[in-house]
Order: sequence, then C-alpha cells, then structure tokens
Amino acid sequence: MYYSEDLVEEVRIKNDIVDVISGYVHLQKKGNYYFGICPFHNEKSPSFSVTRDNQMFYCFGCGKGGNVFTFLMEYENYTFPEAVESLAERAGVKLPKMEYSQEAKKKADLRASILEINKTAAKYFYVQLKSERGTVAYQYLIGRELTPETITAFGLGYSSKYSDDLYRYLRSRGYEEELIRQAGLIHTDEKHGVYDKFWNRVMFPIMDVNSRVIGFGGRVMGDGKPKYLNSPETMVFDKSRNLYGLNRARTSRKSYFLICEGYMDVIALHQAGFTNAVASLGTALTSGHASLIKRYVNEVYLTYDSDEAGTRAALRAVPILKEAGITSRVIRMEPYKDPDEFIKNRGKEAFEECIGKARNGFLFSIEVLQRQFDLQTPEGKTAFYREAARRLTEFEEELERNNYIEAVAQEYQIDVKSLKELVRKTAVQDGLSKPAARPRSVAAREHPREDGTLKSQKILLTWLIDRPKLFEQVQKYITPQDFTEEMYRTVASLLYEQYGQGEVNPAKIINHFTEEKEHCEVASLFHTKIQELTTLESQQKALQDTIIKVKTASLEKAARELLPTDMAGLKKLMEDRRSLEELRKLHISIE
Repeated sequence: MYYSEDLVEEVRIKNDIVDVISGYVHLQKKGNYYFGICPFHNEKSPSFSVTRDNQMFYCFGCGKGGNVFTFLMEYENYTFPEAVESLAERAGVKLPKMEYSQEAKKKADLRASILEINKTAAKYFYVQLKSERGTVAYQYLIGRELTPETITAFGLGYSSKYSDDLYRYLRSRGYEEELIRQAGLIHTDEKHGVYDKFWNRVMFPIMDVNSRVIGFGGRVMGDGKPKYLNSPETMVFDKSRNLYGLNRARTSRKSYFLICEGYMDVIALHQAGFTNAVASLGTALTSGHASLIKRYVNEVYLTYDSDEAGTRAALRAVPILKEAGITSRVIRMEPYKDPDEFIKNRGKEAFEECIGKARNGFLFSIEVLQRQFDLQTPEGKTAFYREAARRLTEFEEELERNNYIEAVAQEYQIDVKSLKELVRKTAVQDGLSKPAARPRSVAAREHPREDGTLKSQKILLTWLIDRPKLFEQVQKYITPQDFTEEMYRTVASLLYEQYGQGEVNPAKIINHFTEEKEHCEVASLFHTKIQELTTLESQQKALQDTIIKVKTASLEKAARELLPTDMAGLKKLMEDRRSLEELRKLHISIE
C-alpha cells in the first residue's frame, strides 16, 4: 500500500533521523554533522554521516544514503510501505487500514495465518526440547558442542516421537486442519490418517530476513530416513530464495558471507564468532540465492564439504555468483569435512587462516579441471590449455580477462602471450567474439564527456542544497529541464518547487521515490564531493563554469532531439545559444 505524500511526510517529520539511527549506530557530533562507523560496509574510520538539518544520512565510503525511510529499508530490508508503517508505529501516527480486493485480502490473511502458525509451532518445538521429552535431542545438541545460549539464540527445538503430537497441539489452539496442511506441517494418507511432517527430530526454525519463521528443517534422532528434512514450499517459504541464518548474518559488519551446506555449519560458525555465515536450504545455490546475497555483500567464501559432492557444489556455485556480480572464493578444509568439524578440531584461529588462504573461485575451477588431464604429456598439456582458454573467454571485460590469463599462465607455467593468443583464437572459433577492431573516435569521445556532464549536474544540485543563497543566481540560467537525466530532472523540479514555496527540504524530495536504489541515488545528488574553494572569486568562477557545463549539455541534447521541421524549436535553440555565449562573458556574483 502506498500512503499519501502528506501522511508520509508527517511520519518522517515525527521521526528525527539522528534519534532513529542512534538506535543502530553509535554517532558522535562534529559540527552540524553526526558521524559513525557505516553499518552497510566494513570500515575502520567513520565515513557515515547524519545531518539533523537536512534529515539525511550519507556514507562517503560506500555511497549509501537517503532519509530515515531509506535507512530502515536498507538496514531492516523493509519495503517502503513497511518502513513507513514501522516509523508510524514508533511515532504514534495512525495509518489508514489497507484496502484489498477480496482476492488480495484472502491471500494476505492466509499469509499472515501461516506465519502465525509457524511461530506457534516454533515455540512448541522449543518448549519440547527443554522438557523431559526432549532430553535425547538436547543432549545431542550439547554433544555437538553447542552452548545453551546458542541453542536459545537459534530457537532450536524438538518434535516428539509421537507422529501426531504437533497436530493435536495446534488443533487444541484453534487452528483449522486445512491451515496446518497449507503451512506444510502435516501429511494425510489412507493408511496413517493425519500425521506430522516432523517427528522425532531436532528442529531448526528457518527465518526470513526479518526473523519471521517461514519453515523448518529437522534432523532425525536415530537412524531414520531422510537424515535431514525440510518444510515443503508454501506461500511464505521458497527455499530457492531464502538462506538459513541470513536474518543474523545481514547485520554482521563483515564485507562478505560464508556460505555453508548445512544448518549445523552455520550455527557452529556463528558460535565461533563468524556471524556472517549462511546456508542454502537443502538445495544447490540458485540465481535467486545470488540475487539475495547481492543485496548485502559483493563477495562470498564457499565453505562446502571437502568431499567430491562439495567440490561439485562449489563448481556449480562459482559461475552463478559471477553472473550476479559476486566474487567467490573457496575455503579448503582438508582433512576435515566441513566447518563444524574443522572448528572442533582446529579452532577459530585456524579457520581464520583458512579464510585468508581461500582460493579464488575461478582459479579453483581451473585447479579441479587440470586433475582431468595428464600434464606430464604434451597432448595432455595442450588439451588442458585449450579448455582453460575456453573458460577464460567467459570474462567479457578485457582487463579482468587479462588479469586471469596472467594468473593462470603463472600458475601452470605457460607463456602469457601464448595463452592470450590461444584465448583470442578460441573466442573467434567459438563465435564468442570478433577480431579486435579500432573503436570509432566519436564513441570514444562521448562516454567520458557524459560522465563529466552528470558530475556537473550533481555538483549544482549539491550546491543548491548546501548554499541556498545560490538559487537566486542559478535560476536565472538553469531550469529543471536543463538536467539531462530523468531522475536529475525530477529532483531539480521538486527542489525548484520547494524554493518557490520558501522551504528547502531534501529529505522530503526523497519521499517522492519508493525504491531503495532510487533513495541512494537521490541522496548522492545532494552529497557530491566538491573541491574546497577558499576565495570568493574562485567560488564564483567555479559556479559559472558549472552552470555553463550544465547549459551546454542541455543545448546539445536539445539539438540532437530537434526535428528538422520544428522551426519554433530551432528559433528557441538559437536564442538559447546566444544567451549561453553572453553568459560566458558575464561575471556571476554570489555575495
């Protein structure tokens, strides 16, 4: 649901950004700004700033920025409406009830009911673990060297050996049988009637990023099959788009995730202090998982089992992660099978060393590849180099491809030039590329100038926020239509409108956008780094140069888009060009 602009603004005004962010980040006041360690990337020196005057935050290290809604969207992974609702509750602002179509209301109610019944089941499993019934399961977890604190933190539980125990409990709480079935907690067949999906198992509640129970995993007590069992997919549980432990790992200050194969690996790593560990839910890593990971980090370390199956899983994951723009590394733990076993035997410090020695994901795949060839023979070497060259063609960016070519050549003792030529020939033969052609000079000139144009527009918007007195001079020459990018133009229009009303409020401008990515981009328009100019003359000259650059780009764009038959447009363009030439001769005063 999207609320009215007036209501959204009321919620924002009643939630001072410094007060809200102080609940998440330790801030220290320096002048008009508050600074702290950025919660969105790993840093040692504070580059995360919050300003009470403009009600905005911005990190000069990672570029995250926006208003109080943006912060909650980024930190808590909320949608825009969810951020509004959370802050409205905090400030005591009453929001109108959501109005659904009959079908939408039915779905929303079912979703809420499944989340509620999952929460109830998780509490029941937890109580069972701590009861006499759960003694065997509890001792199993203690035997796996989990502390009582860790057991509580992850909400671990136990489903009793009675196969309809949970069903009877939920029915006694008033839940309908069909709802319990849709939550994936029971089965029905002719032979057994209604029985629990999970029984005689240690239970692992699976939570989404907002710590809501969306499903369960269960480890059987004894020799039953299957050893591990997950909830079926439901309205709230899609195992290809959720990761175990993500609700905790997303708040870690680490710049990367440790990706494991199982629940116990995640829990063991968290207990050892590696709070950035997650695991896929009984399935291979998917593009959905990669997209989810990309929202939080740009690098992962794969801690898959050291056996053949784990190696295959790592090899499948590397290209999926690469496609999503995530760098991957592979941690080798031989002779131990998994992180849980490794830490029990070698400890936290040794695992830290393994992280430091982790193998680049692509180079790991080449290492596994070479095992298939006999490098002691000329034909084996040739075949290996050809296959390695084929894989190197998958790097589209020339600089990145050349870096990997050098790394492979150095490791496998092949001449760099020879390997580079083999990669080029392989790409041409496979139809992956054409022989290099000289780029057109026009295209080569256009891209850097566009970057300079956008930078000038960002500088101008930042100036208009930081120094309101400049608006009187700027508006004589620049209109919102002179901004060439649609977002910049929209922001400029809203800002000019605010100046016309006598109230400059950049945090309110951000409210106009609802996507987290847009919030950060708009915030960056108001936080462009500008060279410090000490004299009034240098400031006036810089302002004039910026205005000329913005106006020049605007006229060039208008000229490109002008139709030959548009005589009125041509006349205006000629007038604007004459005005620009006059502007070059003027002296702009900002006193």
